[in-house]
Amino acid sequence: MKFLPTIRLFLSVALPLLVSCKSGNAPVSGHDGEAADSIGLRYAENLKLTRHDGYVKAVVRNPWDTTKVLHTYLLVPDSVDLPSGLPEGSVVRTPMKRALIYSSVHNSLVTELGAMEAIKGVCDAEYIHQPALVARIADGTVVDCGVGTSPNIEKIIRLNPDGIMLSPFENSGTYGKLGQLGIPIIECADYMESSPLGRAEWMKFYGLLFGKEDAATEMFEATENEYNSLKEQVAGVESKPKVIIDRLYGQLWYVPGGNSTMGCFIRDAGGANPFDTYSRSGSVGLSGEQVLYQASDADVWLVRYSQSVDKTLKELAADNAIYPQFKALKQKRVYGCNTTHTTFYEEVPFHPQWLLRDMISIFHPELSVQQDSTRYFTLMK
Repeated sequence: MKFLPTIRLFLSVALPLLVSCKSGNAPVSGHDGEAADSIGLRYAENLKLTRHDGYVKAVVRNPWDTTKVLHTYLLVPDSVDLPSGLPEGSVVRTPMKRALIYSSVHNSLVTELGAMEAIKGVCDAEYIHQPALVARIADGTVVDCGVGTSPNIEKIIRLNPDGIMLSPFENSGTYGKLGQLGIPIIECADYMESSPLGRAEWMKFYGLLFGKEDAATEMFEATENEYNSLKEQVAGVESKPKVIIDRLYGQLWYVPGGNSTMGCFIRDAGGANPFDTYSRSGSVGLSGEQVLYQASDADVWLVRYSQSVDKTLKELAADNAIYPQFKALKQKRVYGCNTTHTTFYEEVPFHPQWLLRDMISIFHPELSVQQDSTRYFTLMK
């Protein structure tokens, strides 16, 4: 297994981030005093979209220093000449037709929006599970540009994409040789949103990039309505089971902080996060002993892992001496998600309602939301 790409994928989906809600379509100031219409975003904190005459401006806030802008994009239809007097920003001609997309998360979304034909290159192809896209990679229609942490620059030059979509990390810099190619780099900082709906709302930006604005808006509204409806069903529950997530990675167990995305999921599903006292917006790396001290009485344990066969309770208990000391393992209330055989990482970022339904079914089987079978997590035996 290639460990580093796996960790990058885990980080971009499973770890941290910051919560807030926004709404409205109030006019805002454009360049040179021009009026612009805000494209309403109710949940995303790190993205702002405004529609101007002849282009859409997308401003991505720096999630690691929210006083700064990470990147500004000017989305100009390729059917028109460039407008005069454009403000500072990276011009992206839309709809994109030759995209290089690093993450399976965004490949999955673009495919679902109906723009798979625009995907001409990918990185970390081994993590892509959509059959149609896998087939296009196999027959060479889509170019495999190698590992995301060290892509094949020569292949990218030959591909000549009209945009490169990748997930930025703190202090990612100018992307070395990749940043010198003159190709717009779309920094997909959606994973740095703190609320599930905040991240999902970025699909509106991606829809604009690929000429699928209406499809993206419709998809998000369906996601939002279902998520909030599920959340409402557990709003009044009195009993909230204490929940722990995942396990040790090396020497640390990354637990969800009180303002993290997973912390939000637990809360919205009617559960209690033992680590809510950590007000950080991201995950918190603790020793196994510290997690045991704070959460040995957790009622439910959700474990994500990747291996060829499903993990058993006996195997989990043997993985580390502290695991059998958790109440959830003693009472056999451990639920596993084998990401080798599920599309958890591809689907959850833009369909958080599916994970929320799983979690409510597990935490509150007495409610009508319970389903015959869960999508991602199943009882470990």
